Order: sequence, then structure tokens, then C-alpha cells
Amino acid sequence: MTEGTDLGVTEGPMVYKKDGYYYLLVAEGGTGPMHAATLMRSTSVVGPYEVDPDYPMITTRNTPDHPLQNAGHGSLVETQLGDWYMVFICSRPLPDGNKLSPLGRETSLQKVTWTPEGWLQLAAGGKQPQLHIPETELTPHPFDPDPIRDDFDEGKLSVHWHTLRVPADESWLSLSERPGYLRLKGRESLTSLHHQSLVARRIQSFTCEIVTCVAYEPQAFTQMAGLVFYYDESDHYYLRISHDDQVGKHLAIIVSDQGQYDELDTYVPVPEGQVYLKAAMTFDKIQFFYCLDGQSWQPIGLTLYSGNLADSYQSKLSFTGAFVGLCAQDLRGTRLHADFDFFDYMELDA
Repeated sequence: MTEGTDLGVTEGPMVYKKDGYYYLLVAEGGTGPMHAATLMRSTSVVGPYEVDPDYPMITTRNTPDHPLQNAGHGSLVETQLGDWYMVFICSRPLPDGNKLSPLGRETSLQKVTWTPEGWLQLAAGGKQPQLHIPETELTPHPFDPDPIRDDFDEGKLSVHWHTLRVPADESWLSLSERPGYLRLKGRESLTSLHHQSLVARRIQSFTCEIVTCVAYEPQAFTQMAGLVFYYDESDHYYLRISHDDQVGKHLAIIVSDQGQYDELDTYVPVPEGQVYLKAAMTFDKIQFFYCLDGQSWQPIGLTLYSGNLADSYQSKLSFTGAFVGLCAQDLRGTRLHADFDFFDYMELDA
């Protein structure tokens, strides 16, 4: 057993056996700025474990300007060629200096080597992760790139889609009622802790563009559907179609900041029929767009700050990162549906 080190918050041990020793690779410091990974060893699996005298093995706790922050929680692998690598988690802050990471916790890789004394160290030396590591001599196994567009032509959602709290089922989501479309039946609001009609995917790049096309005919202000940047019930940006007694069918943007609801003043009337919605994220900026023909895009609303969708925004203690997706609400309880023709997610060169 071990009580860890003075870094504290010792957790997540990974156990390995090598050259007569049992090794523990543990996370320490918590998964925020003080995060680290420390190696320990013992000749018995139950310990006691001695700590690497040069601990921690990897951390950015003393380098707040490093591009990969919160480094820790490692896991080891030995390749067929006898090389060793450590997979670990970290986060990439926005470059605006506010230390916010809307991409959440991400997986990174470092090459490591064993010292003559039987401890691990980063192959490049030091404690901070390298931004680039040497290519391995293993034969590459290329994977086909994911398609930009999901046409919703398959009988099930792709692996990238996530639902909130409960699996997708025909009571609120259908890929068959209108073939080639994702049909969402409106349920509770985006602030609900219960039954939301929301499907979304992780944002994996600071620069990306998202496009969809939705057919939706709301009859009241309590019915809405559209495109959402979503962190949780308290923090999200929502470009939605709804209905107003004076304006009729229209577009507007909802902002929820730490649970404080705000509806931006811009109401843009739109006719019956399908509407194209787009969002562009460029590091700390998010801009929504719309059009009726899929080509003549018009911006709508103000530029929004992506840092509000970060794990550490306002001391939020979560690690999911931001999502972008599709949703529908019907606070009347009639489950008015919205039909989404496709969903494009395209990562752009920074």
C-alpha cells in the first residue's frame, strides 16, 4: 500500500510488473493545474511502495504557460520493438491567457525510458510533456478519416453522437420516421436535469465549422429547435427556431451563463420550410450564421466567448469538454418534432 506523496490526492493507480518489481503509476495533485503522475515500486504487490526519488514523472504544475496543462494520470505500453510510451491526459488552454480549456481533457502520448536504477523518465528529459515526439519505427496503421457529413442515412447514430443521461429511443429520437433525417421530438428545456431531446458530439479542435439544415414549424414560443454549443445545463449557446406572436417563425440566440438565461435581442424572421444553420468556432470566438439556400450565409447575433464552455469556467469541476449538437424543446408537452437533414462537422487549419 501507499499513502502517496506530498503532492496529495493520490488516485488512479496503474499496476505493472517488470524485472521483479511491482510498479504503481499514480495520479497526484488533482486533475487541475497541480496534476502530476508519480511512479512507485515494491517487490510485493501489497507494498510497501517506495517512491521514485525524482518524482513526479510528468507535470506542468510549475510551468503555467506550457501549451499542455493539467498533465497526469498516465498509463504505460511497451511496443513490439521494446520502446516504452506513456499515454496521459492533459488540456490545451485557449491562447487568450485565461487558462480555459473548452476542449476538455484530452489524451496525449510521450516516449519514456527506463533508467539504470529502474525508474522511468521522459525520453526527452525534464518533467514537462513534449509537443512533438519522435516517430516510432513500427509500421503505421492508417485509419480512414471520419466523414465531414452525417446524412442520417444509417439505421443508428454514429459513434460520435452522445445523448444526455439516457440512451436514444424512438419515444424522442427517430432515424426511420422520415428516412434520411434525424427527427427529434421536443421535450424539456436545455436547463432540465431530466428529459432533454439533445444529441451532440465532442468538439475536438479550436477551429471548426458546423452546419445543419432543419425543417421545423413551431406554433408557440414554448416550442424551439436548432443548433447548440453545450457544456451543461448552466452553460450553453443556442441558435434556435421558435415562434413569436408578433414576429412569427424566427431565429434567435439563447445564452445561458452559469444558469443566467439571456435571449439576445436579434429576432430574425424566417419563412416556412427548411432553414440552414451554421456555427464557426475560432479559438475563443463563436459566431452563428443562417441562410435559406445553403449558400448565402448571414451572421446572426454577437460573437460569443468559447471560454464559457470550458471545464474550469467559474471554478467548474468537470472534465467533459464542450459539445456541439442538435436539440428540440416543446414545453407544451405535445412533442412537436424537428427534422434535421444532415450535420457537418469540419475541423479547420488553425
